[in-house]
Amino acid sequence: MLEPVPILFTIPNFITAGSGRAMLNIIERLDKSRVAPAVCVLKKGGDLDKEVESLGLPLLEAPFTIPARPYTSLWWRAWQAARPFRKGRYQLWHSFHYIDDYTEAIIARMAGAKAWIYTKKNMNWGRRSWYLRTLFSTKVLAQNSDMMRDFFDSPLYSRKVHLVPRGVDPNKYHPEVPPRLHLRRHLLIPPESVVAGVVAHLVPVKGHPTLLAAVAKVPDLHLLIAGKSMDQEYTGFLKDLVQSLGIQDRTHFLGGVWDIPALLAEIDIFVLPTWGKWRMEGCPVALLEAMSSGRACIATDIPGSRDLVEHGRSGFTVPPENVEGLADALHRLAFSKEMRTVLGTAARERVLQSYTIDKEVSAHLAIYEEVISKHNKRCSSRTSGTNFAN
Repeated sequence: MLEPVPILFTIPNFITAGSGRAMLNIIERLDKSRVAPAVCVLKKGGDLDKEVESLGLPLLEAPFTIPARPYTSLWWRAWQAARPFRKGRYQLWHSFHYIDDYTEAIIARMAGAKAWIYTKKNMNWGRRSWYLRTLFSTKVLAQNSDMMRDFFDSPLYSRKVHLVPRGVDPNKYHPEVPPRLHLRRHLLIPPESVVAGVVAHLVPVKGHPTLLAAVAKVPDLHLLIAGKSMDQEYTGFLKDLVQSLGIQDRTHFLGGVWDIPALLAEIDIFVLPTWGKWRMEGCPVALLEAMSSGRACIATDIPGSRDLVEHGRSGFTVPPENVEGLADALHRLAFSKEMRTVLGTAARERVLQSYTIDKEVSAHLAIYEEVISKHNKRCSSRTSGTNFAN
């Protein structure tokens, strides 16, 4: 009987949980008779720590990156940092770390990994360390087409970079989820009112001020804002803005909401108003969840979001930080139930065709199989038919 292939997944922590959830979606679907996954975090204490342990996975807490400088001692320090990982004999190492660090690749190789993969989840680029991170990698998983064109168009990268967007579970996020949170009733929102919603941490990059200013221009439109307050000063600014715009009676701050499918069941229009100057969306899962739930969606025309929403067909895209453009899209949807239904139906169909979690996982599995087969030449006949899926 073949021994399972050891694979290490690395991520800074599970505190913010977004990328961690995506990573676990993949790990959960691996055939454990074929692979032996383990997870390493820089810091324990996140929301998904217990879930990792409940899956029976080793959860390590160890530094898998080091400062690159001083360069004269980098290799020795990397060798020392690799020590805790050598006993795991990880053949494959997949990094979900989002920064431009390249020392992890060095540590992985010194720990014995035959291949090091990283997922590119944001639009940061330009520093030399990003080029080194990519050069040292075996494979790169890019999450949107702008990354492929703007970052990885070089012949040096063409064979190692793959477009692998995020995916969602259409059985969990679907139009028939009941409104079990009863938010409209609790918030005293009239039954006939149209409700827009946004799901995003309360941080400036998400563009809440533009959305609030646009909502103020659409009469009787209610807004649900779901997301943890990550910056108290920014949260205070948003609440002051609501008051100054005179929309306090129809703007509702919900804080963190765990039952997102039920939240989406309460809204008519989903908005992701990310500001353009940060260009931070890799492949926004919140937008995919709303599309899978059959909601009419509006997103700013930035990398990541523009891949998902086909303007006028499966939703609307608007210029970032453009209050008038966003207000116009909100107004059109608020006053046309038929349009909301048509766009919402098309949005779900788009998810079913291209952005399901099964498609995301299958893409990962195919890459893992290719890497293991290529780098384990001594056992090529044994691994060429390996299937990591359940």
